Amino acid sequence: MAWTRKILRINLTAGTIKVEPLNMDWARLYLGQRGLASKYLVEEIDPKTDPLGPANKMIFATGPLTGTAASTGGRYSVITKGPLTNAIACSNSGGYWGAELKFAGWDMVILEGKSPKPVYITIIDGVCEIHDASPIWGTSIWHTDEWIKTKHQDPMMRISGIGIAGEKQVMYAAIVNDLHRAAGRSGVGAVMGSKNVKAIAVRGTGGVKVKDGKRFMAATAAGKKVLQQNAVTGQGLPAFGTQVLMNVINEAGAMPTRNHREVQFEGAHDISAEAMATPRKSDGKKNLLTNQACFGCTIACGRISKIDENHFTIKNKPQYWKASGGLEYEAAWALGSNTGVNDLEALTYVNFLCNEQGYDPISFGATVSAAMELFELGLINKETTGGIDLKFGSAEALVACAELTGEGKGFGKELGLGSLRLCSKYGRPDLSMTVKGQEFPAYDSRGIQGMGLTYATSNRGACHLRSYTVSSEILGIPVKTDPLSTEGKPALVKAFQDATAAVDSSGLCVFTTFAWTLNDIAPQVDAACEGGWTPERLLETGERIWNMERVFNNRAGLTHKDDTLPPRLLKEAATTGPAKGLVSGLEKMLPEYYQLRGWTNEGVPTNETLSKLAL
Repeated sequence: MAWTRKILRINLTAGTIKVEPLNMDWARLYLGQRGLASKYLVEEIDPKTDPLGPANKMIFATGPLTGTAASTGGRYSVITKGPLTNAIACSNSGGYWGAELKFAGWDMVILEGKSPKPVYITIIDGVCEIHDASPIWGTSIWHTDEWIKTKHQDPMMRISGIGIAGEKQVMYAAIVNDLHRAAGRSGVGAVMGSKNVKAIAVRGTGGVKVKDGKRFMAATAAGKKVLQQNAVTGQGLPAFGTQVLMNVINEAGAMPTRNHREVQFEGAHDISAEAMATPRKSDGKKNLLTNQACFGCTIACGRISKIDENHFTIKNKPQYWKASGGLEYEAAWALGSNTGVNDLEALTYVNFLCNEQGYDPISFGATVSAAMELFELGLINKETTGGIDLKFGSAEALVACAELTGEGKGFGKELGLGSLRLCSKYGRPDLSMTVKGQEFPAYDSRGIQGMGLTYATSNRGACHLRSYTVSSEILGIPVKTDPLSTEGKPALVKAFQDATAAVDSSGLCVFTTFAWTLNDIAPQVDAACEGGWTPERLLETGERIWNMERVFNNRAGLTHKDDTLPPRLLKEAATTGPAKGLVSGLEKMLPEYYQLRGWTNEGVPTNETLSKLAL
């Protein structure tokens, strides 16, 4: 129950479509979505395969609670080998697409091979078809969405696809659904583009059956009550979205600024949630129009914004005068603090471009930030950039870079490589703020020590959503720990990593864990799914998933030497704020983390650990 027990397998090379039963033995061990799809991937591809080659596969996967009455039960993930990192990639998205796939009767869609020509795929209940995408190849996600709905005369279709960035294989291209929800990180959109797949359009008219409906509804109702009564999920996120963190993190001295040279941004308030909700001086209107929820979500942290029509970015571009997905914290930080730009309207416009053409604002902003430092040091110049005066703080430069990157033109081609490849090309790989090739999110690991270990050990490269110790270190959830101390952080990181892997596999949003523990989630999973799901079993499932991903990465060629941070964070102390004088204490934490994980000193899971976890 809760699983549909059916998979679509599409061989793009041959143009064939097969229906398969879900492997329920694996489902009982890996639950769904991130865990279960990763199991399929590691069993079916060579870990050393070229991420952009036809031998790589990509899996669109739901969880058992996707499409149910559980709050936030609208998630799906895209699992593949990532081109940005050469590691396993799992990128999670909300919106409505995941639920629609379940309503159509499918747990997963597996794409294999490479289509000889551009195609898009439709899944309408039990019928799947491959169509010619030549009329929409070379167009934006926004145009593709409208074109497919018009072509099939169904405005209720849910569409997940790529823009020009994915077609041009920008290394951090995203897959965007519902116009502004994204499987955003690790370059999953580039893999989709490499397979010549423009979009997957889904329409489902069924429902999702659960094991015990009465108990399930009681468990989900209890969960919603907890979310509503919590200060973060019931008040902060609905009112301010993730942007509620902008001023909080800045005051904590953990706001990476100008390529992590500083830990506080003097313009943070100008691009904060409060600024978004304050009437503009220019026209008296607000940047933020309203919040928005994904399928089944009672938190509604999404933002809908509208840009000042007289702003230089869109003054003569009426196509951007409409409302669309507004800034969230990570995007506002990457595009703003990290580049030194405090122009809220410019950041909103660039965020629109990221949604329209399908590329990750975190990696993009961090890459522009690194390029700005290269420019400042004289390692690149206006000749390199095509005339862009690439200085920190320049909104005009940021906008120009975004437009070029979205279409894979000019200097945008170099920015599309990601910061590690870009900085390496110009002889300064140390200026790339990455782990395993993926750019850091919005937390400086000198001011929040647990996040340094989180970044270094993340299986998909630097990531905050694999172990959000900010909850504990800054917000005091579930317990308050000292952000400036390394003590106890290895155990904290491991616990967050294992629990998050289970949540990511359930079909729920990880934001629920600001309020929920596994004690709140387990009753919902257990009432929906056969097999007896306790908090302890979910935690063990998460640990199994984490170790499986680690083994894949080791076989792909990643080692303990990749569990590190850039020299800047290890050697250059913070100069302001609470963390003044501190560097990351990663070297103190990593050995204890390996020990707690049951790994060798070289970061390899022992045979005993693998046996314990049925790996």
